[in-house]
Amino acid sequence: MSQIRPLSTLIIGCMLGSYAVADVDTTILDIERLYAAPNLNGPAPKSVRISPDSVRVSFLRGKDSDPLQMDLWEYSIEDDDMRLLVDSTALTGGAEDLSEQELARRERLRIVGQRGIVSYQFSPDGKALLFPLSGDLFLYEIAAGKIRQLTASDAGETDPKFSATGKYVSFVREQNLFVIDLDRDEERQLTSDGGGLIKNGMAEFIAQEEMDRYTGYWWSPDDSAIAFTRVDESPVQVSKRFEVYAEDFKVYEQRYPATGTPNALIQVGVVELDGGEIRWMDLGDDADIYVPRVDWFPTGDFLAVQRQSRDQKRLDLLKVDAGNGKSRVLLTESSTTWINLHNELHFLESTKRFIWLSERSGHMHLYLYGNEGELIHPLTAGEWDVVDGARTRSALLHVDEDAGTLYITATLDSPIERNIYAVKLDGSAAPKRLSNAAGWHKATFAANGEFYVDSFENATTPPQVAVHRKDGSRIAFIEENALSESHPYHPYLATQPTTEFGTLEAEDGQTLYYRIKKPGDFDASKRYAVIVSVYGGPQGQRVTNKWSAGFEEVLVNNGFIVFSLDNRGTGFRGTRFDAPLYRQMGQIEVIDQVVGANFLKSLDYVDADRIGVFGWSYGGYMALMCMMQAPEVFAAGVSGAPVTDWALYDTHYTERYLGTPQDNADGYAASSVFPYVQDLAGPLLIIHGMADDNVLFSNSTKLFDALQEQQREFDMMTYPGSKHALLRVPSTGKHGYSKILRFFELHLQ
Repeated sequence: MSQIRPLSTLIIGCMLGSYAVADVDTTILDIERLYAAPNLNGPAPKSVRISPDSVRVSFLRGKDSDPLQMDLWEYSIEDDDMRLLVDSTALTGGAEDLSEQELARRERLRIVGQRGIVSYQFSPDGKALLFPLSGDLFLYEIAAGKIRQLTASDAGETDPKFSATGKYVSFVREQNLFVIDLDRDEERQLTSDGGGLIKNGMAEFIAQEEMDRYTGYWWSPDDSAIAFTRVDESPVQVSKRFEVYAEDFKVYEQRYPATGTPNALIQVGVVELDGGEIRWMDLGDDADIYVPRVDWFPTGDFLAVQRQSRDQKRLDLLKVDAGNGKSRVLLTESSTTWINLHNELHFLESTKRFIWLSERSGHMHLYLYGNEGELIHPLTAGEWDVVDGARTRSALLHVDEDAGTLYITATLDSPIERNIYAVKLDGSAAPKRLSNAAGWHKATFAANGEFYVDSFENATTPPQVAVHRKDGSRIAFIEENALSESHPYHPYLATQPTTEFGTLEAEDGQTLYYRIKKPGDFDASKRYAVIVSVYGGPQGQRVTNKWSAGFEEVLVNNGFIVFSLDNRGTGFRGTRFDAPLYRQMGQIEVIDQVVGANFLKSLDYVDADRIGVFGWSYGGYMALMCMMQAPEVFAAGVSGAPVTDWALYDTHYTERYLGTPQDNADGYAASSVFPYVQDLAGPLLIIHGMADDNVLFSNSTKLFDALQEQQREFDMMTYPGSKHALLRVPSTGKHGYSKILRFFELHLQ
């Protein structure tokens, strides 16, 4: 039996969504209450930002009556006062008309279901806010309290931005770049060949879904030009995707880059605002590449373009002359497995140097370079990672060049937490921790570096937002969100599950972190059924010291223990922890999950014959693999929106871990569920949205056919018209969770 090293016992509770008010039990958290108003998390702000002039903090907040309808708020640093800036329904009446491209972008950003103001940005001087709403763009002048509508087009605008000086607003319309001169109220079109298979200034599907790049253009520091990507999808194969609705179906012919097939062609160009020919940048002779990131050097005469090889084992940082397009390699990262992308490129202002992140040591650490590519020295080092945890956020929070200090988010104290640290720019001292409370911190620094806003939570604390001095001391709460009698979660505190964190040992000696949730009235003399809640995929860390009040708590309230374990490959623990997934998936992960299940069996209060497994997306794939590869361990399983055959998935994600089907046919075969179908023994429920455009419904239909061919019994629940995030939508979410709960009650209790 593996050695067990308990870390702590904590109370936990999280929210998966919220919607209409419902009559609920005031003692036991149930599925209805997950979607009722007000939000169980309390009034936690989202998208917290500090104005460039460092005088206010802005954020989004859902309405008390409808937490998915987002409004724009501010907190004044000087007045210690909070106020509503823009009521989203006052502008549109609550109705929204969004393009298919915008709906798809929100699906990629995992904000499907949110309405109103879902994104915004400050002007460079901090005096105005720009936001899209119902397909048009609006400018809010803070001092005057006035709203100015910038566009009124049926075509819809996406990805709006202020220029570097704030004189212009740019956006994409009908796959072309546009700018508005705010002083003249004059609109100008910068590219003209966009449309059909050509997209200018837009992030292609692969960039959005797999590279965490949601834009395709970048302003120069002096407003004179815009660098942009031109995407040509003509090489990408045409695939037919079926979306089945209640009384209808649609067939989409889309360019989908399935693994092993051609990708889109991508160019980087520079267009001047005052006209002239587009200048195309030299990205090398090999056109079969990825362009994950583009930045400008501070002088505005060069671009910093990251070029990733198709096999993702090489990442080059190019210095490209914006005037003539000539390029050269500044530095190269290489790996025998794959390179993880990041957002950590920061140019210093006082010297010709930049900060860069690399995993060359086996962990994510920062390095200081000269602008010509010469390494000066490492900034951080050790058996820990500089990482935030959110896909789109940077872990390099702020650089105070005068004081020679940078501020970072990292895992130095614990991989299941994120804390804030100060590091010396000369590399002379160990990191100094600034965040006091153990848990999950997300910091945003003021431009002047004097204070930061910390969004904090842990297993006993719902999300709090507070202003802190740069030394970590708290100035004031923006939202304390205390669990007082007025808090939405307060009625459920008496029956709140408890949580234990601990560690086990993998077969290669690496540490595996687990989390176990028990009923509030836990009785060690009883024997409980356990549901293993799993994701298990790359960058899929689940065991974290964060607040939770969702479906797992509902399962515990219905008599189950809920267990989660982060198997090897789930990320943020270094390259050695990730590498076992390379060239074959769905095997090492199951081996580690069985380690967790064997630990559960060793506990006197666990019924070893009643261990089930539930997961969604990669977790759905894992639930299938656990049920089929370890049928003697897992007694029942629920698989939601599973990948069943990796040949059906996209290039960038799948080839990163498996290579191509052409060069790793055996790995693809072994990584699919189909060689193991005949070993399914226990009850299995498969759930899938019939309009899923992420993990296509054909993954499940192919599995249905194989199970029937093997004469294996299974249950299924399909949702007409629903996409990948169907559990976040109130109507399908409530039904889906109820189905899962009934299934486990039937087969495990």
